Amino acid sequence: MTIAVDTPTNDFDQSQAFHALLPAGTRGLAREDAGDFDSSAELLQTIGDVLDIRTVFSRVSEIANRMLPHDAMVMSSTDKNGNVVREASTRGVPELSGALRLTVPTGYEIIIDDLSTDARPLIESPHARARLIRAGYRSALSVGAHARDQAIRVALLAKQPRAFHSWDLPAARRIANHIALAVSHERLAEAAQRLAETQARAECLEARVQVLAEELGSKTSIRIVGDSIQWRDVLKRATRVAATDTTVLLTGESGTGKEVVARFIHRASRRSKSPFVALNCAALPEQLLESELFGYERGAFTSAHQTKPGQIELASGGVLFLDEVSEMSLSAQAKFLRVLQEREFQRLGGTRTLKANIRVVAATNRDLRKAVQRGTFREDLFYRLQVFDIQIAPLRDRPEDLLPLSHMFLDEIARSFGRPPAGLSEDARAAVLGYRWPGNVRELRNALERAAILCEGGLIQAEHLGLQLAAGPSSPAGTDSTDLANLESRTIANILRECHWNKAKAAKRLGVTRTKLYHRIKKYGLNRSPVA
Repeated sequence: MTIAVDTPTNDFDQSQAFHALLPAGTRGLAREDAGDFDSSAELLQTIGDVLDIRTVFSRVSEIANRMLPHDAMVMSSTDKNGNVVREASTRGVPELSGALRLTVPTGYEIIIDDLSTDARPLIESPHARARLIRAGYRSALSVGAHARDQAIRVALLAKQPRAFHSWDLPAARRIANHIALAVSHERLAEAAQRLAETQARAECLEARVQVLAEELGSKTSIRIVGDSIQWRDVLKRATRVAATDTTVLLTGESGTGKEVVARFIHRASRRSKSPFVALNCAALPEQLLESELFGYERGAFTSAHQTKPGQIELASGGVLFLDEVSEMSLSAQAKFLRVLQEREFQRLGGTRTLKANIRVVAATNRDLRKAVQRGTFREDLFYRLQVFDIQIAPLRDRPEDLLPLSHMFLDEIARSFGRPPAGLSEDARAAVLGYRWPGNVRELRNALERAAILCEGGLIQAEHLGLQLAAGPSSPAGTDSTDLANLESRTIANILRECHWNKAKAAKRLGVTRTKLYHRIKKYGLNRSPVA
């Protein structure tokens, strides 16, 4: 059988064997009677709920046989890079086992009257083609279809020559389209499953963060408070890395809560029952820092009257938190690098090597890369510390955390004063939201403690905070009530979006009653957008 057609030159060379391929748009005489439509409906029903076409491919071949008689059927799909994604063939046919990747390009259809004499490519492997011929297969019909971004190719095989004709093409196309539909369903189901798994992991992580925060608050004086996306992301990253013994580098401005995150990591790790030892590298001179860090033997220096273990030994089995690690001297850096590399050290004045069974969490408010460039921080130590870094945003970049933190601090201050917690007036709340807090969380607590004293247990007013919004260095000159109102409006809008416009939840996070929240929504003209 010879069919003369034009083959697009941008896909194939005219001199190649594909000169007799049929373009996909070629129309033949279709054998579409009532029985074909019944079989087509049954085929759709068979593949409708299938998540893997390979599991029912033999049944698909059986039904398709009523539409277009054949002895075996083969299917292969490839991604946009030409990589085989899945293959299937009629079950119980040994000669079809193994890779039978079909090579007919998408958009072309081919009819081969005799596989033994027609050398046009059908199957990628010559050995597989030879295996088919030895098994008695003589003719083939191959068509293509698309399943999203995958190319589907289906081949029908028969053991007699000239089994297929041009009028069989519509039925073959319908079979291929049904198979492509099933593959599309598979891909959608796989995508949905991946999304569900991702959401489940995110929910589990969020729940884990909440449990750890509550546990840390119940067993220590440290409370984990904050609703901003940035802060929740910090806690999620901390939870992920806590399960390992990986060294962590915490970066951020002074007062952002780096030690709180370090303790959170310790509480979430398998070292939680072992010590958490904190050492501020900026608070000690060079010689004293080394003796505190590594310890010393008796007689190591003039005042060393007895042996003293260092912080590394005291933290054995637990976590050593090095705050302001950028202030460590170059000499101490060189010695501590050995601790990270070899997990061993020596006391000052000692000769015995001790093991360092510790996890290191370091923190700095400086740019260590610039310190490396200046030569004040060792590059090799920097890379040893920055295995897993967590950047903590300043308080001015997460205004959603201001009011929850304020309420927590006022509760703590009230307990220390032995009286009920003070509240924030509307102007005080606006002042808290409008200030940029260069000292971050530490400055916020100090301001609230001062205000709680000044208000004498009553309601804190803006003047009690003493923030000097209009003239303060952290706030641009000319700040007025309009600027504060804009900030309050943006904060409320952000909280509403995060709470999916659940006003009860939003009011709780903002620390106001629902009535006041409704008033603010009306005052600022906040409307739920279609995508909110």
